[in-house]
Amino acid sequence: MAAKGSGKMKVTLPSDTEILLSREFDAPVHLVFEASTKPEYVKRWWPAMPGYTMPICDIDLRVGGKWRYVMIGKDGNEVAFNGVYREIVPNKKLVHTEIFEPFPQAETVVTVTFESRGDKTFLTALQQCGSKETRDAIIQSGMEVGAGLSYDALEQVAQSLVPTGTTGTGRTEARAD
Repeated sequence: MAAKGSGKMKVTLPSDTEILLSREFDAPVHLVFEASTKPEYVKRWWPAMPGYTMPICDIDLRVGGKWRYVMIGKDGNEVAFNGVYREIVPNKKLVHTEIFEPFPQAETVVTVTFESRGDKTFLTALQQCGSKETRDAIIQSGMEVGAGLSYDALEQVAQSLVPTGTTGTGRTEARAD
């Protein structure tokens, strides 16, 4: 039986060349942003498909900085993505390119927005593709299931960063989930 996400993520196709993911997270915006931009956290949620590990998670979080994620399936199959950051507004917006490495000609531009809704976060990810064919290939790849599972795991990681108390030094400790 194929893995399924919680169903909280919505996928729409605003145009022939766009994919829009949207989801509310039960975690504050600064923690969803942090969990989305620090390698030690991304490694915990990006490879949400069962049987995958993420040995490479490089993030140079600055405009012009590069990122690269490599996942390995239990069958040894490697799945790699990379891109360059174009715009970074902490806790509000990330714009980056994205390339699925087997198809370097199919670069997309992804704009992720983070909207604070009290102690929750509303996230949208608009993926702009160079053609309808690229958009359709991404949709047909099973990305909806993978992204749904990943976003469910992202929520869990962000929730694990919620402070639970303070130490004797006055520093806050995060939950260790």
